[in-house]
Amino acid sequence: MAINLLIAFWTVSILFVITPGVDWAYAISAGMKGRVVVPAVTGLILGHFIATLIVAAGVGVIVSSMPLAMTTLTLIGASYLMWIGVQLSKNPPKPDGNSALEQHSWWRWLTKGTCVSGLNPKVFLLFLALLPQFTDPTSDWSISTQIVTLGLIHIISCTIVYLIVGYSAQFILSTRPKAALMVGRVSGVLMIFIALGLLAEQATLFI
Repeated sequence: MAINLLIAFWTVSILFVITPGVDWAYAISAGMKGRVVVPAVTGLILGHFIATLIVAAGVGVIVSSMPLAMTTLTLIGASYLMWIGVQLSKNPPKPDGNSALEQHSWWRWLTKGTCVSGLNPKVFLLFLALLPQFTDPTSDWSISTQIVTLGLIHIISCTIVYLIVGYSAQFILSTRPKAALMVGRVSGVLMIFIALGLLAEQATLFI
């Protein structure tokens, strides 16, 4: 692939990465909880990687052409985000950086992170709309290989930004319990609004 094509993609991709959204909210909640930033971000990244593989395999095109499949994906994703948002709003993470961390906590944050990004239809649709546009049919690389490469570039940017967001939240809010609780509730409300937005979009399709 031409280097200028990769740079052009990264320029567009990073704009999406640095825009606060569900992933940011989850990384912040992990940062406030303590030493779970790495598993939380790993889960988010795994969700993005799964979406990349789906698009690269061509399954994304098939799914996007089936309204029922897209509606089902959106409803599942929105419902999960709604549940996470409600839990965060009711029980926001408290600064807990010095507590002992059990192994199951790592798996819980990793699994939940994978679901947060993997079940977010916005991530899937973004990859479906964005990745193919930056492929080169004349390249020696197959289209699938190019899509995976572009996806990995996006994932690297996500990893760096989400780690910064998570650890910044841990550093800034670890000694400010009241501020941490407020940020946790705001993160939960953000997830709820995003979920409601997804559901509203689906509702307009049937009106």
